[in-house]
Amino acid sequence: MASRSGPLNDDEVISETSKMVAFIRQEAQEKAREIKVKADEEFAVEKAKLVRQETAAIDANFEKKRKGAETSIKIEHSTATNRARLRVLAAREQHLHTLFEDARRQVVLIAQQDEKKYGQLLEGLILEGLLRFLEPSVLVACRPSDVALCKSASQRASASYTSTSGRSVSISVEGSLPKDSAGGVRLAAGSGRIMLDNTLDERLGLLEDSMLPEIRTDLFGKSESRHFYT
Repeated sequence: MASRSGPLNDDEVISETSKMVAFIRQEAQEKAREIKVKADEEFAVEKAKLVRQETAAIDANFEKKRKGAETSIKIEHSTATNRARLRVLAAREQHLHTLFEDARRQVVLIAQQDEKKYGQLLEGLILEGLLRFLEPSVLVACRPSDVALCKSASQRASASYTSTSGRSVSISVEGSLPKDSAGGVRLAAGSGRIMLDNTLDERLGLLEDSMLPEIRTDLFGKSESRHFYT
């Protein structure tokens, strides 16, 4: 095809212009598509990033609340357990107190209902004091209601003491113990410098201290929190 020279006529100008416009439009549309695709990709990336961030924030907040709830539940459970344990311990102590109160009443009944048995008990308590003191004179204190019985028991205890130790002893009896005590005697020697409390209240107290662990085990079983036993 031979090239032509010379100016273009109007139709040719219009034709060429239309071609250029079509080319520019096509280039613009392709560029617009590229921009839209890139924008869509960037939007998708940014959206995914935001979704991940928000999801992580929601998960972290949920985990924090979950741990807080678990901690609260554990604290409430521990508090309830401790309260229940304290109630059990208080009930056990009350039961033990009741047992020893019953034992004291039984001891008092022996003194009231069986004078012979109680007299023998007084004799043993006095003799124990005499053998501990090994003193020439001893003061024996008892309840006002036990004075006569205690004097008789003191005579027998004195005879047993002399037979056992080869010593003689002078025993004085006074009713200076409280009338509402459980009974028994309190002995003094050496101008009151040496004392021995052999009252039944004292004996019950010593028994309570020494046997309390064993009684607890018999009644309630071994403590789960205790690992060593003597």
